[in-house]
Amino acid sequence: MNGADVDTGGRVGGTGVAVIADGHDRGGSPGRGPGRGPGRGRHGAGGRGRLMAGLRRRLVKRRIRIRRTRGRRLRRALVVLLALLANLVGAAVVAYHLTKIPEPHPETAMQSTVFVDDHGDYLGRRGPVDRQEIPLSQVPRHVQEAVIAAENRSFRTDTGISPRAIARAAWATVSGGDRQGGSTITQQYVKNALLSPEQTLSRKAREALISIKLDRTRSKDEILQGYLNTVYFGRGAAGIQSAARNYFGVDAKDLTVSQGAALASVINIPSYYEKAGSDPKVTAKLVDRWEWVLDAMAHSGAITSAQRAGARFPAFRFYPPGDTDGQRQYLIDAAASEAADRLGITEDQLARGGYTVRTTFDLTAQDATAELAADGTEKKTGEKTGEKTAEEKAADAKAADAKAGGKKRAEVKTSGDVRVHTAVVALVPGDGAVRVLYGGADYASQPFNDARDGAVEAGTALQPFSGMKLLAPLTDLTRTAAPTPLRLASAYATAAAHGVYATPYTVAKITRAGRTLYEAHPRTRTAMTRADAGMVAKLLYGRLDAAPATRTGAAGLRTLWQTTYDEHLTLTVALFAEHPAKGKKAALPAPLPYTAGSRSLSVSEGVWSKIVGTAEGHDPAAEPNPGLPTGQTKPILATR
Repeated sequence: MNGADVDTGGRVGGTGVAVIADGHDRGGSPGRGPGRGPGRGRHGAGGRGRLMAGLRRRLVKRRIRIRRTRGRRLRRALVVLLALLANLVGAAVVAYHLTKIPEPHPETAMQSTVFVDDHGDYLGRRGPVDRQEIPLSQVPRHVQEAVIAAENRSFRTDTGISPRAIARAAWATVSGGDRQGGSTITQQYVKNALLSPEQTLSRKAREALISIKLDRTRSKDEILQGYLNTVYFGRGAAGIQSAARNYFGVDAKDLTVSQGAALASVINIPSYYEKAGSDPKVTAKLVDRWEWVLDAMAHSGAITSAQRAGARFPAFRFYPPGDTDGQRQYLIDAAASEAADRLGITEDQLARGGYTVRTTFDLTAQDATAELAADGTEKKTGEKTGEKTAEEKAADAKAADAKAGGKKRAEVKTSGDVRVHTAVVALVPGDGAVRVLYGGADYASQPFNDARDGAVEAGTALQPFSGMKLLAPLTDLTRTAAPTPLRLASAYATAAAHGVYATPYTVAKITRAGRTLYEAHPRTRTAMTRADAGMVAKLLYGRLDAAPATRTGAAGLRTLWQTTYDEHLTLTVALFAEHPAKGKKAALPAPLPYTAGSRSLSVSEGVWSKIVGTAEGHDPAAEPNPGLPTGQTKPILATR
């Protein structure tokens, strides 16, 4: 019976288990009844073993199946991956061909026009953006290599993009980290000059496509030229030319190795490094970066080891600069008007055109004039020039005033506020080049140019020309009660040039991107006979072999003129006074104070000695002047 029970349990193990479970469900005792007790445990363990064996068999079969199909599945995955990659490549190719290189932003196309004096010294600029384009040929090779060493050392060999930089920028955008920019020079040029500056994935992708296309369709030199002409250097300077002037006061073509490396170092954080030279902390940090750039240049062979060893950190111009108005704007006004006229464009077009206007002005003499005019009689001169002291000049001035006005100016009493105007003109006889044009002390408070446009009563200053036959353009000079100081100076310059009138001009040359667009030539004509010019000279000189000639004139006590000339220079100083306007009350003429004579002499003698002179061992006659008759010369400038 027991064997039957076991056999039954063995044949229908599943049923046995169910019976046992049913026994449990009925609450029977495990130790009672057939098939219960220890027999239940044995049969349950066997069922679990068979179950596990089945699971193992299934796992083995699955492994075998996986091994058999692995290659097929890998091939499928590879096909999908290749299809996806092909789609991406195809999309990239299509996008590349559809991508057009955009035109530069209008603001990057704008340039300023720079004005320099007769020696090339920076005078000022006009325009919305301080930027001037120059060809790469005007950027020294060591400056180009400095920028490459600082910004993109693989520039000469890369494809225009840096995949690592693009991936870094994409991850930063997705993860919300700090924004990253393109690292290549090509990408920076595209971003700054051709695209908007925002950092988005779509703009970054477009930047990469344009950079690649730009690199494939333009030469590296073209890209570098565009970059150097648009990259921001701080101090308001966009482009290498403006940066060279703003930081070192030179043209880009004159930058030294040390200066070029310094400017290249600034590009990294221009708004911070622009304070170098005035902020010790900023300067120290820039010096470290400057040395890093020079080391890279030496390592690449861009500079020699001797150049690296001899490099010294350059001195920066003071920053921030002072007020640029002053009285220099009078000069820029005159030159801008003339330059626009010579080119046949408006002054606004001139300001935005990126021209370089070389003027005829002598900036050193102009600044000296401003100082002398401001100081008046308090200025004492050194012994080297042989000038008189203020007290001696004052005594001479009183005597001159008495002769010119018939009454000593010291006896004149002035009431209320009196403003004394000083106008100074210095030009070259027979040539017309204007060296000094002092029209006021402060352009911001008085934009009107007294020297060029002011009508000043001439009085006895015109007496030397009375009774002579004057030809155009001096025909009506003696009938003009109040000529401009520039016109009166031109008349005396005509006498100095033996009757040859030269039209005054302030623009000597206009260039753009290294190309000369205009160059001045003296425009002369005979305006008085040689005999009449000699009579003026005799009247002023007193004797023919005396030089220079001086004429003091006045219109009562209201104006005072003094003109000094020889064959090299004509210098006219005009003083007049007024009661300034108040409210609706217009300005009214006023008598000059008693110090006017002393001021006139001080300015005249000081400016004359500053401009006209001979360098040691140099003869003024050695410089020819094509606008003058044979034997005459243009002035040698002591400041050259």
